Formats: sequence, structure tokens, C-alpha cells
Amino acid sequence: MKSVLAPALCLAALASTPAAAQFGTFASYIWSDKYTYQPGESITVRWTVKTNGDTGPYVLVAYRQNNQTGKKYYLPAGTETATDIFGNKPADGMNPIPIGDTTKQILAGEGGLIPPLSVPEQYGMHTLVVQFRDPSGIRIIKSNYMKIGVVKGTTLIDSNITENRTLTNDTLWQVKGNVFVKGGATLTIEPGTFIMGLPGSQPASALLITREGRIVAEGTKSRPIVMTSSLPFGERQRGDWGGLVMMGRAPINVGANVTVGGQPVGNPEGEFFLEGLPGNPDTTYGGTDPEHDCGSLRYVRVEYAGSIFAPNSELNAFTWAGCGSKTKAEYLQASYGLDDAFEWFGGSASARYLVGGLGADDFVDYQLGWTGKAQFGLFYQSPDERGNRGIEADNSEYLATASPLSKPQLYNMTFIGSKNQGVDEPNSPGIYLRRNAGGILANMLVSDFYSTGFFLDGSNTQSQVGAGNITVDGVLLWGNGIGTNSPNTVEGQVQPQSYALITGNPDKMKNFTAENPRFRRAFEYSDPDFRGQFNSPLYRLGWVAPPDDGFFDSTVTFLGGIGEYDWTEEWTSFLRDFDIKP
Repeated sequence: MKSVLAPALCLAALASTPAAAQFGTFASYIWSDKYTYQPGESITVRWTVKTNGDTGPYVLVAYRQNNQTGKKYYLPAGTETATDIFGNKPADGMNPIPIGDTTKQILAGEGGLIPPLSVPEQYGMHTLVVQFRDPSGIRIIKSNYMKIGVVKGTTLIDSNITENRTLTNDTLWQVKGNVFVKGGATLTIEPGTFIMGLPGSQPASALLITREGRIVAEGTKSRPIVMTSSLPFGERQRGDWGGLVMMGRAPINVGANVTVGGQPVGNPEGEFFLEGLPGNPDTTYGGTDPEHDCGSLRYVRVEYAGSIFAPNSELNAFTWAGCGSKTKAEYLQASYGLDDAFEWFGGSASARYLVGGLGADDFVDYQLGWTGKAQFGLFYQSPDERGNRGIEADNSEYLATASPLSKPQLYNMTFIGSKNQGVDEPNSPGIYLRRNAGGILANMLVSDFYSTGFFLDGSNTQSQVGAGNITVDGVLLWGNGIGTNSPNTVEGQVQPQSYALITGNPDKMKNFTAENPRFRRAFEYSDPDFRGQFNSPLYRLGWVAPPDDGFFDSTVTFLGGIGEYDWTEEWTSFLRDFDIKP
């Protein structure tokens, strides 16, 4: 193993360091041995650095931050005065050092660069931070974050929530079986709270917000809410637990005329039930209230979700079923799901700032008459953790002509495939609309999908272009169609009939291009950077502006899910279990 610390450099050598060394093209990430601790326990922190030719030198600063108070305790001594990892203060001159490649090296702990850390008696969420600063020690080039919780103990939730309840961040909450929030109850989750689903529960562990319940889970950038598997790092799997489901009374397009196998699956009130669960009031969604408020989600992560409820019926990480326009959702991350990252079954709920990665199915899935909005999405697969499609859209799998029509407005999204065939869908395009689906799609980046990059499947779906129910403005394609060795052109990356629609409807299907997005550095799955270089086509002038309607940010001028400002910083976790497995 090669140490990250190279021999110390003299100040004269530092003065001659070329400016190119400060571009920050290296990748790095840190992690602890688990998520939650009790006071007095020891923490081991490891890190990996991949220089990508960028060896610095950098000043390394490490600290623990109490996110309840905001106070920072700088390592190695735990002082509130900033120091580098050698204890040097800015007034005395911090010590810049070259960096080198290292993998799973102990940073803090026995044999590490920093002595072992002891968990403080300060309950709530804390952040372990490692910063790479320029030689002056002032400008921060890059920060790595690891969120941990300091808790009093563990509380099991294994029954329905029928009255208002608050989950506090001083406790680890474990969910066993189906937990329904019902009877007018509101489930409130404090910022910085950890909730863990227990694998193997029968029925599967899941939080399900019924039409008679509500959830308020509002984390912050420094204190996200984390819903994850209870298994140790390195042992977690997709589908360890169910996920988060919200059900509401907004319109869906399932009615009494819809049958499956000769049996009715809807009713005259426009209601349906959650797939994989028996039909009853707790699993019913849909209705006549387009504004129905299922609750609010902000800075929430859902990891290792997707337990199988019934054959071919897995839960998604995040599910909105018949939720209305007053439902709030922003800054959400879905990782390692066995099914979709984000799915909407009808309704008019909207969402923004979404991150989805390493799931086994689709990133964005909508059907049954969804008419909401979404902006800013970053979605990625890896060759080792394959998924299926970027967008999978249906009007209805039960009756393609049902109304209301699935026609959301989606702006500014990045979809990166695995370069391999889909997990269980051989035909896995980056953007895939079928079964009469509609949609307004704009400023989309689609790259590295084994199948084609863009596909409108079926004559009824294709007819929606002429009807004005499908409009597309701005799609950058790169490296799609790997399975057929397609040329890296727009025509080569779009399904043939769909390409004919582009050429035949220039007013409704426009600004398709095939270009290298020119990301800032090599894509590192545990530390991705989705931003483009200075000369990236993502920042070219001329991409369509989103509507100025109170929901969309209409000032953005870039294509894809992210501009110069990295809105994923600190609250997300991109760690792959493969990369941190002992």
C-alpha cells in the first residue's frame, strides 16, 4: 500500500509549484466503520485517494463538527482553533504535502495519521470532515464528509403509528415489518436522524404513509435524514428493507373499467391499491383532490431499499402514489435500491434536486397519470452495479388511453448508464416512453447506456408527439447503443422510428446533439463529479430556459442536472460498499 504522504517539501519548492497542481482533479473519500455510535466508543476513519495525476501539494485539515451547535473540533488535538493534521496553526504556517494514491488506509485510528477518535457525549448528528486546501491553507480545494449519529440507544418500531409521533436524532430507530402512518397521525422526523430497516422481516420493513397520515421529514444540508439497512458496512444488499411510500388522494387514471385477468382493479372513485400488498384502506391511493398534501421531504437519503413484497413486486426507494401538488420533496438521494429510485403513480406531486445511484431498476419511473414536475436530477449506474433504464414512462399498463394522461414536466437531468445490458430488461434505453405516455422533457444528458439513448416505443406513444403531448428540447447523447456498436451520432443513439419523429417534428423534438459532455475528471463512483469542464457543451448558451412558474428555477442556462455549483455537497453519500468493504 502506498502512503498518501510523500516526503515533506521545503518552502522554496512549494513556491515554484505550478498552478496546474491546484486544479483538484483527484478523487477521494472517507468513511467510518458504522453510522451510529454511543458516547465513549472508538471511531476508525479510513480513506481512499486516487490522484489522477494531481499530487498537490495540499494542506490537509481534519475536524469533527457537532451539527447541533456548529462547533468544529480540529484534529489531531480536538481544539476549536483550526490546525492541519500535524497540529500547525495558520499563524505558524500550515504544512503542505504531496499526496499519492492510497486505498482503504487508516486515517484516524490505530496506525493512522491521526490518533483514535472517541465519540463525544453530544447526541445528534456529527460530521467527520477532511479538507484538501491550497498551500496557503486558506482556499479549500475539496472536502470529504462522513455523517455519523451519536445516540443514547436503539428503539424498535414494529407497529402502526396512529397518533402524532416524533423520531428524534438522539436515538437509532429500527423499523420491523410494515409500519403504516394512519388515522390522522403525522410522523415527524428530526434533522440528523438515522432510521434502519431490519432485513428479513415478514412482511418487509417499510414506512408507509397512508391517505389518512402525513410525514414531515425535513433534514438540512448538514443534518440529512438517513434511512438505510441495519446490516454492517460491507454486508448491505439491495432490498435489505422496503423503503418509503406516500399515498394520497390526488387523481390517478385507474377507474372501474380497468381489469386484469377479468377482475376489476379499480373503482368508480378513481382509487387503486399499492402493488404487492392486499387491497384495503391502508394501501389505497387516488381520489379527487389534486392538491392533497402527503407531507414534506427535505434532505432525505434512502439506501438499500426494495424488499420483495410479492412475486415481481418490490418497493421503490421513494414512492409517491396519488400525492397532490401540496406535497413537498427536494434534496433526496436513493442508493442501492432493488427497484426504482423514484416512482410516481399518478397524482401531481413535484420534486427537485434528486440523486439516484446503483439501483437495480430504473431511476425515474412514472405512470397512472402523473402530472407533476421535476428539476435537477443526477442518476448513475456502474458496471458492477447494473440497473435498467434512466426514465421509464407509461400512461397506464392497464389501459393505455386512460385519463388523466401521464404528462409531467422534467427539466435538467443527467443519466449515466453502466455500459452493460440491463439487469432484467434487455431493452434498457436511457429515456424510454411507452404505453401512450406523454411528457415535456428538456435539458437532458444521457450517456453510456447499453441500449439506445432515446426511445418512444409504440405507435400510440409516438402519436403523442403530433398531439403535442410529448415535447423534447435539449438532449445531449454520448456513448449510448453499446450493445449494437452504434455510431456515436444522434441517429446512431436514437431508436429509428423515434429518430424519424425528431427529423419530422423540428418544432416539438429539437436540440438533440451527440457530444462528449467533458466531465471535470475521470468518473469515480464513490466520489463522482457530474460537473463539466470550462469548455463543456453542458454550459453552452442556447439551452432552453425552464418555465417561470414558481416551481422551476428559470434562471439556469445549463444542460444536465448540475451547473458550476455542486448542490450534492455534504448531505449525500456516494460510497459503494465494494469500495469500503473490509
